[in-house]
Amino acid sequence: MSDRLRFRVEATDGAARAGRMTTPHGEVATPAFMPVGTAGAVKAVTTEELRRAGAEIVLGNTYHLYLRPGHDIVRDLGGLHRFMHWDGPILTDSGGFQAMSMAGLARIDDDGVRFRSHLDGSDHRMTPERSAQIQAALGSDVAMVLDECPMLPAPREVLERAVERTTRWAERSLAAYDGPGVVFAIVQGGPDPELRARSAFELHALDLPGYAIGGVSVGEPPEAIAAVAHVTAPLLPVDRPRYLMGVGRPEDLVEAVAAGVDLFDCVMPTRNARNGTLFTSRGRINIKRAEHRADPRPLDPDCVCETCRNYSRAYLRHLFMAGEILAARLHTIHNLTHYLSLMGRVREAIRGGTFAQLRERHGPASSEPGAER
Repeated sequence: MSDRLRFRVEATDGAARAGRMTTPHGEVATPAFMPVGTAGAVKAVTTEELRRAGAEIVLGNTYHLYLRPGHDIVRDLGGLHRFMHWDGPILTDSGGFQAMSMAGLARIDDDGVRFRSHLDGSDHRMTPERSAQIQAALGSDVAMVLDECPMLPAPREVLERAVERTTRWAERSLAAYDGPGVVFAIVQGGPDPELRARSAFELHALDLPGYAIGGVSVGEPPEAIAAVAHVTAPLLPVDRPRYLMGVGRPEDLVEAVAAGVDLFDCVMPTRNARNGTLFTSRGRINIKRAEHRADPRPLDPDCVCETCRNYSRAYLRHLFMAGEILAARLHTIHNLTHYLSLMGRVREAIRGGTFAQLRERHGPASSEPGAER
């Protein structure tokens, strides 16, 4: 374990773990959800609002910050923490997934990824070394290796090649990284248990401070994501944080905790907030529905966020239908609070030995079709 990152498991309940991850910018109680601040901002909210919602760590993205404003500008202005006015831990994704998929036109070879910017169409090259150097310049607490993340479904030979490249790229990323934080590796292998085991074994040999489960939420159903988490998490070192990338619904997080996962990120709470879908303790709410037009109730009577304390469903629907920017802000505050509060309850349940009951209430089995109101 690196002296730049310490992790300890403090309680278990089955495979679920409650612990603490310590970084140069503070501690993170785990299991933890990381709000996604792709371009150096979690959309629609300030860092002060993030703190009030319960966030302890946020995620930034190498691809987006490299293209705009440029990692050199962020570095020269004191690093990403100072640039975005966030004094807590930051994890940066390597940018590989965006370069391969979001940018549209990309070519992958053994050396890296050549892609066109989604901003102006300019040509760029992302290699493991380049990604590591950009993340070092950003100054994040946790940098992710560049990996190959195939979209699913994919033939076995494509998944096997991705595993091989990801191992080689992890070695190159680690050798090139010279930043203030640490580097996490990413296990690939798609839904294939044998390939997942191979990837985990090869990356374990690098003895890194943390490991992620990648290649999920790329076209497969939620039950397949859960299966990968349950297969892969036990293959990872017990004394290192385990990070499931890009997942997902609240019930998916609970199920992954049951598999032994410690860290999560997903755009779902913020993206759904901007689209008018709100997560509550009593199911999803579609604020666009006419039934909320004159509804005086809060979104969730059990929620203590600013939105639920002060505003009615009727007002929130009015803001959304009127196209007011405030709707996105209030919705986002609520959805993030819901996710982060759920993680708090998960940690308490693990420590209290009642995680099985919480899983029954909040896991996939509790999610029924038509729950959105």
